Amino acid sequence: MKQTIHNTQQETNMSLDITTHPARSNPDELVPSRYALKVGEIDVLVVSDGVLPLPTKMLGHNADPAIRATWLNDMFLPPDAFDWALNAVVVRSGGRTILIDAGLGSDPDLHLPRAGQLIKRLDAAGIDLASVTDVVLTHMHMDHIGGLLVDGVKDRLRPDLLIHVAAAEVKFWESPDFSHTAMPPGFPDALRSAAKRFTKEYHNQLRQFDDEHEVAPGVVVRRTGGHTPGHSVVRVASCGEALTFAGDAVFTVGFEQPDWHNGFEHDPEEAARVRVRLLRELAANRELLVATHMPFPSVGHVAVAGDVFRWVPAIWDY
Repeated sequence: MKQTIHNTQQETNMSLDITTHPARSNPDELVPSRYALKVGEIDVLVVSDGVLPLPTKMLGHNADPAIRATWLNDMFLPPDAFDWALNAVVVRSGGRTILIDAGLGSDPDLHLPRAGQLIKRLDAAGIDLASVTDVVLTHMHMDHIGGLLVDGVKDRLRPDLLIHVAAAEVKFWESPDFSHTAMPPGFPDALRSAAKRFTKEYHNQLRQFDDEHEVAPGVVVRRTGGHTPGHSVVRVASCGEALTFAGDAVFTVGFEQPDWHNGFEHDPEEAARVRVRLLRELAANRELLVATHMPFPSVGHVAVAGDVFRWVPAIWDY
């Protein structure tokens, strides 16, 4: 099985045919912010929304601090805080253009200016928001819905846009439980506020599903729970090839330490079980993985040895 992968920082033709204006490069950006690949006959574009600087404790708040510090040192990561990648995906299948997650948007109270880049980077890639037919939300944390709350964005979206999200997720945010999370100050209030505003503004466009839903040919969203009650993953499959966008089910540390609890997990025990099941599944079927908070472009495979997993990044194809 071979996926065809193309670096598209310089141009984004893909065969998406979803643009209404030519792609343009931003001379101020010195690193790639988009990456295209084909999964069978389906076009996929990973787009960076930027990075989130967060405390390293968020990687495993149930871990022994000394063991966590050793892991960070072994990974050449700083001891106190580091940058989490923040990725979204655009998929073209069956005449539909699907945005999977929408980035952080803007929340000045949280002082996260290096994230919230998705809308301008879609523009730079030549992707007109009016061409997007569907949005799939892995869950409703603000770094996955915030781009749709940026001033002026809703007016640029088509009126018949469909937003696919698990019914359990919408229900959860009616009265969210943060008792098992370990977030930095300010985040719970910001998450509540963003979810409430999002539900109010996009209520008429939500298409809720229970467990599994086909958004377009070969594009299936499946609820996993764990990270949030309605957390979902999206599998893209065509011509014997497949890729899973795992949302927040998998983090960098989750390969070697899958039982470490991430601070944003609302049910950390279940999140760990979901993570292990998903990683074992991907290791067995050798399909591609992309995840929100894996280093951009986060395209790669999962290897397994006993109870420990290993991330194998894809080789960039220029």
